[in-house]
Amino acid sequence: MRLAFLDTILALGQPPQPGQQGPPAWLNMVPIFLLIIVFYFAIMRPQQKRQKEQAALLKAVRPGDKILTNSGIVGVVITVKEKTLSIRSADSKFEITKTAIAEITERGGDSSES
Repeated sequence: MRLAFLDTILALGQPPQPGQQGPPAWLNMVPIFLLIIVFYFAIMRPQQKRQKEQAALLKAVRPGDKILTNSGIVGVVITVKEKTLSIRSADSKFEITKTAIAEITERGGDSSES
């Protein structure tokens, strides 16, 4: 953007007339408040919703569930600990953190849900 173009845009505004007051100072802050509100509803609120869903998913993991990890490993949960869980994938056994779970693809094992 060239400065000459910016000067042209600034020149389009009307100069203040003698004896007239400009708009109140709080009126200049309205666009900033609107941007903050849009930012909250467009970015912050959906992120908080995803975090709550992920926390509920991690609490619902049970032995026997088939899961998909963030790295793409598909396995069956063997044991669940406080922060980690053991899974079996093909002939391998892994211990991963609960936060590595992307989704539960199948419910299995004992269904203790009421």
